[in-house]
Amino acid sequence: MAKKAPSTETLALRPFIPYEEKKGESYMNDNQKAHFRHLLLNWRSELMEEVDRTVSHMKDEAANFPDPADRASQEEEFSLELRTRDRERKLIKKIDSTLELIENDDYGYCDACGVEIGIRRLEARPTATLCVDCKTLAEIKEKQVGS
Repeated sequence: MAKKAPSTETLALRPFIPYEEKKGESYMNDNQKAHFRHLLLNWRSELMEEVDRTVSHMKDEAANFPDPADRASQEEEFSLELRTRDRERKLIKKIDSTLELIENDDYGYCDACGVEIGIRRLEARPTATLCVDCKTLAEIKEKQVGS
């Protein structure tokens, strides 16, 4: 039977150093933008490395098992990996569009109401485009429509 791919639990994120805000500094100044650009580029790099690992794994582990159960297990494993990579591909696109926002000085502000999203929220989710309040409202509306 085929070996398992390395689990995502073993893939640790590169060391993260929170941004230290200085008293009186303006929101989304050059230092903050550089901090988030660095975060996003590291994240994208990690995702791209995972894509490369998946391609290698699928090439190395591809086998034509005579046992239908083994073959089905391998196909299911590959299917799950490909779905994960597809989600990551979409995330890479989102990271790229976020990097573009940084370059255009539009990063860090809520798309819905225009207020500052906040450094800590952006560190938790660097691709966030809504402040906590607007995101909460959007989720409530989604629940109501989905029910």
